[in-house]
Amino acid sequence: METSNCDTGIAKAVTSEGFHVDLHVKILDERVVQRAKARGLDALVYAPHFTRLPDIRARAERFSDDELTVFPGRELFTGTWQRRRHVLAVGLDEQVPDFLTLDGTMAELQRQEAAVLVPHPGFLSVSLGIEALRTYNSTIDAVEVYNPKHLPHHNRRARRFARETGLSTFASSYAHLTGSIGEAWTAFDEAFETADELAQALRDEVPRRIVHRDGLSHTLRRGLEFAHLGYENSWEKFDRVMLQGTAPTHPDHVAYDGQFDDVKVY
Repeated sequence: METSNCDTGIAKAVTSEGFHVDLHVKILDERVVQRAKARGLDALVYAPHFTRLPDIRARAERFSDDELTVFPGRELFTGTWQRRRHVLAVGLDEQVPDFLTLDGTMAELQRQEAAVLVPHPGFLSVSLGIEALRTYNSTIDAVEVYNPKHLPHHNRRARRFARETGLSTFASSYAHLTGSIGEAWTAFDEAFETADELAQALRDEVPRRIVHRDGLSHTLRRGLEFAHLGYENSWEKFDRVMLQGTAPTHPDHVAYDGQFDDVKVY
């Protein structure tokens, strides 16, 4: 196990204590919960793609118990599919659809006082880069500096982005596969019982540690997650899931009642 000082990028083996939160997972079932507990996690943030907030909340509540808390989150797709940028929100009060302009999404998250996190910064064509981090610096609460899907140079670049912008940091497994649960997490000194409490801590930049596993098994797990990108970012997936106004998080869905028509891109 390693914990890293994100200001220097130096990592050393230590025993990590505190409240361990995997701040971004895509999957949630009995096997995920069992693995999270076995890896010593205290909480997960469950933020699946193309799923409305009420459904995420219901599933998070279903799989929470006295040993593991599952907080609901939303990884929002902003912009068009070809120029999409991902933003992770924790502590939302109301629903926000995908495929709004980046300005529109950030304004809505700020209005709701949600914690705004930047997953996998500068990664491929799906992330906020350094200029966007500077533009929205006052809205963004933390930038991800360790993610098992990243190659080493991606993590180094993410740490550099955090240093240059002065933004707080976090880590997650970004697990799309069950075996990746517990590969990386963020450790806080205090425990949080609700998503609002976690969001407040992220907004307040409370102290935290970036922790991840190490060794051959971790390297192999990272490779499997990276290989999963092929399907995750395919046009076929998007065409099937999103290019129909009835898709759950399409801004034309009846659930949003036209609220975001002025900032939608589809």
